[in-house]
Amino acid sequence: MNVLKLAGLPLLALVAGCAVKPEPLTVSQIAKTADRNFALVDAEQEPVTGPIDLYEAMARALKYNLDYKVEMMNNALKVRELDLSRYDMLPQLVANGGYAGRSNFSGASSLSLLSRRQSLEPSTSSERNVFTGDLTLSWDVLDFGLSYVRAKQRADEVMIAEEQRRKVSSRIIEDVRTSYWRAVSAERLLTKLQTLENSVSTTLTNSERLAERRLSAPLTALTYQRELVDIQAQVRRLQRELVIAKAQLAALMNLKPGTQFSLVLPDRDSALPPIRQSGEEMMMAALHNRSELREVSYRQRINAKELDAALLRALPSFRGIVGANVDSNSFLFNQDWIQWGARASWNVLNVFRYPAQKKAVRAQDDLLQQRELALTMAVITQVHVARARYAHLTAELETAAHQMSVQGKIMNQIQAGYRAGAMSQQTELREEMNTLVAEVKYDIAYADAQNAYANLYSSMGVDSYGADLTGRENVQTMSASLASLWNARMSASVPK
Repeated sequence: MNVLKLAGLPLLALVAGCAVKPEPLTVSQIAKTADRNFALVDAEQEPVTGPIDLYEAMARALKYNLDYKVEMMNNALKVRELDLSRYDMLPQLVANGGYAGRSNFSGASSLSLLSRRQSLEPSTSSERNVFTGDLTLSWDVLDFGLSYVRAKQRADEVMIAEEQRRKVSSRIIEDVRTSYWRAVSAERLLTKLQTLENSVSTTLTNSERLAERRLSAPLTALTYQRELVDIQAQVRRLQRELVIAKAQLAALMNLKPGTQFSLVLPDRDSALPPIRQSGEEMMMAALHNRSELREVSYRQRINAKELDAALLRALPSFRGIVGANVDSNSFLFNQDWIQWGARASWNVLNVFRYPAQKKAVRAQDDLLQQRELALTMAVITQVHVARARYAHLTAELETAAHQMSVQGKIMNQIQAGYRAGAMSQQTELREEMNTLVAEVKYDIAYADAQNAYANLYSSMGVDSYGADLTGRENVQTMSASLASLWNARMSASVPK
């Protein structure tokens, strides 16, 4: 009966395991997680103490942007996995301990195979309670070879993670440059746009009152109101373009929404550097530096090592063993001893599987080579497009600058005429609107040109920060390094 009870214990454990049900998070658990994440999202960041310039914005993005931190943590994880894989190449050193007990002695007798008579009284050679232990060192040559191949693949995965980090950093720098210059435009113009909208709203209300009192011709009043509504619509479109730029920049720098900060407002006459490299030089630089192409090359190396692993699995395995043993059984003549041995084994079916594995590895290699060619065409096309885009946007910037200059002169004439009573308020409002539109168009053109300039280096795969930065420096140090790097690039004839 006791035996049946003991046998039923595993069944009870199995039934209890099957009774596990999914449990959703409680409201308090969700609230606790939300509070913790909200507190940690911008923890341990240097506070903003003054106006932020372009290079401080870039530094803060590289140091605190959470998307970039994810890539850095992924890189660190791959390094830890590589360190862990090195232990797989070591021999196994296994310590075992055990206890065995029974309710009575283990005994036996012998039966003669010739006379079929019992030749020995029942006897035992084991105690009822026995403790055993051993320490065994074993090493499999085949496992060592496979572990070495896997470790080499892990090392290549570390390099792939590094290339992915480089790609994310370039994208973040591009986004920062675009958002920064749009945010600069917003700080310059949003107050003016709000003032203009208030003036337009007041004038529109006055015009509607005059029309209701029939103090002006209906068609003239409606035409005037139509122009005012058009101006109001343009103002709001411009506000929509600019108002989110600062929020986007704050997100890139990992500042919480609503954090107050100001920007350094550079002069509008900042010149953009010309392209000093030929298209072929830039394309070759891209083929040497682009992270996507390097990633494919590392994956090709990983795939080539997979062929080595398949070959190793097809070989016989040889394992050597040496160990120390101890047994508490007092009936043993030797209760402790050293043992050694060797064992060879061979899964013969792996020999027949190897040709199929080889074909699969070759097919993967063909796929990677084709992907590499496709990426090569995409990369050189991106370089060509980046060059053309930068040239086009530079020309657009020159046009926008000329337009803003002409509009400024027109505005001076209109204001002088309005003060002299020769120009109407309608004309002045229209030209104020045109002046602000010209300024916004110039700022947006400048932001796009700055983004295109950063995209030139991104298309060539050139790092967006210098090798002297590790990410552990403070914001001021990182900002100075970035300023030095990008200012040097503006005067360099070869991308660095």
